[in-house]
Amino acid sequence: MKYHAADLFDLSQTAHAALFEGCQYPWDALKRLSEYLRGTLKPGTAGAKISERAHIGPDVFIGEGTVVEPGATILGPAIIGARCQIRHNAYLRENVIVGDDCVVGNSTEVKHSVLFNRCQVPHFNYVGDSILGHKAHLGAGAIISNVKLDNSHVYVDVDGAPVDTGLRKFGALIGDHSDVGCNSVLNPGTIIGRGSLLYPNVCWRGFLPANMIAKNKSNPLVVVRRPRGA
Repeated sequence: MKYHAADLFDLSQTAHAALFEGCQYPWDALKRLSEYLRGTLKPGTAGAKISERAHIGPDVFIGEGTVVEPGATILGPAIIGARCQIRHNAYLRENVIVGDDCVVGNSTEVKHSVLFNRCQVPHFNYVGDSILGHKAHLGAGAIISNVKLDNSHVYVDVDGAPVDTGLRKFGALIGDHSDVGCNSVLNPGTIIGRGSLLYPNVCWRGFLPANMIAKNKSNPLVVVRRPRGA
């Protein structure tokens, strides 16, 4: 079972491949994200189209051609790539990297996370302490849970043995071209391989290998519709 960054992500599809250099596991990049942003970030918004009704913090870079719609908030530190859509009421908190041609949509919250190029989190999503690969997509209402109920460290299974990530907050690693269906929940420490698919309403924990489909086995009960009082 492989957990190297290159096994999940095409590192040519981010301008921030240096973030992963020297990492034993890809989640280690989350540990250095704040420091990386402090050393890399040069605030600026030239060439972006930003609504007067959006809030942009002082430690934010927004690339050329990116549109920030009314009601959006980008607190920073954050680096937003070129030609992105930051839609109405999107909430980007601290320590966020968004690649080129990405969508962060209506009422979506992102914190301490990295989105590779052409990633889409377009409708009512929560992305916390996670890394989403090239062309990864979350369906409407899909949630990445990043904290265990007991607030202990998140463990990940590596070759049949639990490994302490050293992180109390760690959501998911979602490989390139993967798709998470509407209203699905990814539990802390989830890893989704490249090109995999989760059906809507799936509650997933652990590792899903590349090019696999996780289906919800529950079937709806179908009964005859009768008038009230019959």
